[in-house]
Amino acid sequence: QVQLVESGGGLVQAWGSLRLSCAASGLTFRMAWFRQAPGQERLFVGYITWNTGITNYADSLKGRFTISRDKAKNTGYLQMNSLKPEDTAVYYCAAATTARSYVAATSAASYGYWGRGTQVTVSS
Repeated sequence: QVQLVESGGGLVQAWGSLRLSCAASGLTFRMAWFRQAPGQERLFVGYITWNTGITNYADSLKGRFTISRDKAKNTGYLQMNSLKPEDTAVYYCAAATTARSYVAATSAASYGYWGRGTQVTVSS
């Protein structure tokens, strides 16, 4: 069982930065971030494989968003730079304790544990 607690959301002006944190209570194989804007589906942002630190991002976010983790603190981070109003959404962290065969790591179905989400609002 893994519990995830996100923090760091808030209101920021366009072109500003925010760093979200996700504290995990148990061991994690992979941690991901997803986001969901009002009336839209939950979308993949990126993930990090916990032991290796290998990351993968949604193509549209490469270069602006960076995922990292602190293994000692069992905490993952999502650094968001050059934020745009269209980045406004609830951001969720998710964790998988093992890899799931035939399920893409970019799919929400790959993750069995979810945080409650944190709101990020970018004003123009």
